[in-house]
Amino acid sequence: MTPPASPIPLWINGAPGALGNQPQDIPTLTRFDPAPGKSNGATLLVLPGGGYWMLAPHEGEGYARWFCEHGFTCHVLQYRLGQHGYRHPCMLQDAARALRLARLYAREHGLDSARVGIIGSSAGGHLASTLLTHYDAGRPDHEEPAERESSRPDFGILCYPVISGVSFPHQGSFQNLLGENPPAELVRELSNEQQVTADTPPTFIWHTVDDAVVPVENAKLFADALQTAGVPFDLHLYEHGRHGLGLPVTNADAPPWDVNCLFWLRQRGVLR
Repeated sequence: MTPPASPIPLWINGAPGALGNQPQDIPTLTRFDPAPGKSNGATLLVLPGGGYWMLAPHEGEGYARWFCEHGFTCHVLQYRLGQHGYRHPCMLQDAARALRLARLYAREHGLDSARVGIIGSSAGGHLASTLLTHYDAGRPDHEEPAERESSRPDFGILCYPVISGVSFPHQGSFQNLLGENPPAELVRELSNEQQVTADTPPTFIWHTVDDAVVPVENAKLFADALQTAGVPFDLHLYEHGRHGLGLPVTNADAPPWDVNCLFWLRQRGVLR
């Protein structure tokens, strides 16, 4: 792959709801391109985990570099975080805007704008599952080209995701996302297993059964909701593994989810 591009701000005139103009107030995208002649035409938006408090590099740049080796153009999102005073909907606004920009980039640079997916880990998996269930079609009459694009991912990849604030919640992620004592209705709205419909994109999900941080039931809840709605999915539950494992190529303790994911992407016609 080629060296990463310089980060670009999601909004030239400042993000909606920005609390200042410091780096933590300016969500950015960093693009990673496959080597010349190696592109498969697909795009992946990468959302690192970190409990909505920080961003884990191995789930951001680490994933981007690996997927680039398989022909994906990747965009790593630095989204706004709870430790800097941000709460929902700022994170979702960042993810939706990033998906629009990634799709617009694909359209303008000869990639397939109908193969734009999203991958998220842990709290990044929650943000990814939020966009998988809370997207919109874009605004065709908007003066800015990016805002005309749909924010619906064409496929999703969820790695040991936080999903529910109601059943088996990861309290720290939801507290950083929503603050102290959020309304029960808002918690339900962002318990994404309750927001799946027949239009939710196909999704690959993996988790480890003995994850001591985010209960494996989160992955099972989302998979069950997809099955009920008739949405294609692939669920892999591995017997052992701590939370936040990332890729097997950099962590010998990680299960072979990477191989299984590539197989699923080929089956879905994403990886060509």
